[in-house]
Order: sequence, then C-alpha cells, then structure tokens
Amino acid sequence: MTQFFFIIAILFALATLGFLLFGVGRMSQQGVENAKKSNKLMRYRILFQGLAVLALFLLAMAASS
Repeated sequence: MTQFFFIIAILFALATLGFLLFGVGRMSQQGVENAKKSNKLMRYRILFQGLAVLALFLLAMAASS
C-alpha cells in the first residue's frame, strides 16, 4: 500500500511541476487571454500540490501502521 501512495505522490508532484512551468511560461507572454490561462493553470497547480501533500500524508499513515 505504501508503494501505491508513493507512486501517486510522485505523479501529483510531477503534475504540479508541469503546471507550474507551463503557467509561468504563460505569465511571461503579453495579453489578457494569456493572463486568464495563466491564472487557471496556477489554480490547477494548487490543486495538484494539495493532492500531493494528501498523498504524502496517506503514505506516512500507511507506513506507520
């Protein structure tokens, strides 16, 4: 079970990194449309970051039992 949570945590962390890099790239471009897309990408980054923290918490709980 711990291996499952470890893999899920890694996948969520990689998704967080991907959305972060893509969102920052969008921020560097000019225009209202790019600003809206960048804001949406940063919201997804926060979502995946929270899911990664949750997966790490579940990993710690599974490893301690």
